[in-house]
Amino acid sequence: MAVTQTFPTPGALSRPARSVAADALVFVGAAAVLWVVVRLVQSAAVPWEVTSAPAEVSTELSNLPYYAGRSLLRMFAALGLSLVFTFVYATAAARLRRAEKVLIPMLDILQSVPILGFLSITITGFIALFPGSELGLECAAIFAIFTSQAWNMTFSFYYSLKSQSHELDEACRLLRVSRWQRFWRVDVPSGMIPLVWNGMMSFGGGWFFLTAAEALSVNNHKFALPGIGAFVAAASDAGELNKVMVAIAVMIALVVGVNLLFWRPLTAWAERFRMEDSEAAQAPRSVTLEVLRRSNAARLLGRPLGVLVYPMDRMMAAFGMAERPLRTAVGRRRLGDLVFGAAVAVFVGYGCYRAIAYISTTVGLGEVGHAALLGLATFARVVVLVAVATVIWVPVGVWIGLNPKVSRLAQPIVQVLASFPANFLFPLVTAVLLATGVSLNIGGILLMALGAQWYILFNVIAGASAIPNDLREAAANLRLPRILWWRKLILPAIFPSYVTGGITAAGGAWNASIVAEVVSFNGTTLTATGLGAYITQATAAGDGGRILVGVIVMSMYVVATNRLFWRRLYALSERRFSLS
Repeated sequence: MAVTQTFPTPGALSRPARSVAADALVFVGAAAVLWVVVRLVQSAAVPWEVTSAPAEVSTELSNLPYYAGRSLLRMFAALGLSLVFTFVYATAAARLRRAEKVLIPMLDILQSVPILGFLSITITGFIALFPGSELGLECAAIFAIFTSQAWNMTFSFYYSLKSQSHELDEACRLLRVSRWQRFWRVDVPSGMIPLVWNGMMSFGGGWFFLTAAEALSVNNHKFALPGIGAFVAAASDAGELNKVMVAIAVMIALVVGVNLLFWRPLTAWAERFRMEDSEAAQAPRSVTLEVLRRSNAARLLGRPLGVLVYPMDRMMAAFGMAERPLRTAVGRRRLGDLVFGAAVAVFVGYGCYRAIAYISTTVGLGEVGHAALLGLATFARVVVLVAVATVIWVPVGVWIGLNPKVSRLAQPIVQVLASFPANFLFPLVTAVLLATGVSLNIGGILLMALGAQWYILFNVIAGASAIPNDLREAAANLRLPRILWWRKLILPAIFPSYVTGGITAAGGAWNASIVAEVVSFNGTTLTATGLGAYITQATAAGDGGRILVGVIVMSMYVVATNRLFWRRLYALSERRFSLS
């Protein structure tokens, strides 16, 4: 049995000389970030009432730095929640066989529920949780951004766990390591590279829905939170293109700064977890990461945490949290499956009964057919988007992922493009559509693509960069013709990553339809025929029956597509194209 060895990329584990200047720089930076966070949190805890809540924010340009800080804080708060959710949910789905049968279909449904569907249900509860304070609306906005980030990260980590090599799985079971040990020492490192890349993509998805999360129109009420997304919405409604352009410039600076100080160091650091039999010619580098590695901050913070590792490992093993042996009792497993399946069937049946009863007493069951027809129009836009994005971005992603020099130049550009909230460009695109007379039924495809196409590109880059160097060297030594090189090496190697990107891109396109099928500029509103526009209009009017119908129909489309198409592709990738 061949055992895969881990050879860190050059410089990944070397210890550079410590520097007092680096310590001072890290200390000053951490203090500045902490001070800004405390001030922004304090500014969020202000008196607030539903009846007197502002429907728009001020469009004074002097407020933009403050708005940008508030938006950035919401984004990172949602990212932290998404990471915790990813670790818990994806691990449970990958390691618990019975739970997997429920959790993965549920994840399909959650991914398909548009952000306005979550807001219409949760905003009242969050406001009631913090009566008289703006924190309730703040939590609702963070939760909305969370729903745009979490699903993609969870899918990515789940697939990395499921595609883990059999040798690692057998070693963990034979050594009877605790599940806590396996999670932190095997599962997280093996899934770190795709998790970082998809986290970056999910962060960009959060920017895309920032306007919908900060400028809320729910149940015939309009709320606005201080933020750059709400600023763009207010400036767009007023037809102030000059202020929209300034906000776009601020947004570009914000995205570049986040990528330079956060995502670029994280992608370079994640290279230490690459598993292959030969070293990469050039590893990604980051000035920020070099400064952090030259300081003593990581060692000082890691020392107390490291002391807790061994006792936690022992405690988990003592409480029976060790990996199970390779053989299990078949009879007991089948009985457990029957009981579990019956419980799930009862729960799902009761939920369906309650939903049907509510729809029949509000808008009538005939509304489901009307929404399904509108869904066909949105489905056609999603199919066109995924097909065009595949043709364009798969070759580009492979080119970037396989060339370290190109990657160093292209990754920051790709990260900025993917992280930039494309709906900030909607006012400009809407103005062009109004001037040219192009229907939003066609222009909506472009608006949806601005936010969803990057899922395919990022996953293909991650898949191509994860191709072991020994396979690349073997192909080079054999001098494979270009067509054979694509067919026998590249396409099989990136296929699992592409499927992950395709699933999330399709789900993201469905979700993006709620903001792409209804756009406005300077008092003029364009509406496309589709399910996204249907849900947006129902949410603004507070029509609970139509909101439920729209969410159910959209979930049915997404789940059916995943089950009939994407899941079969993923099963094919596991069966034929796994590198394990």
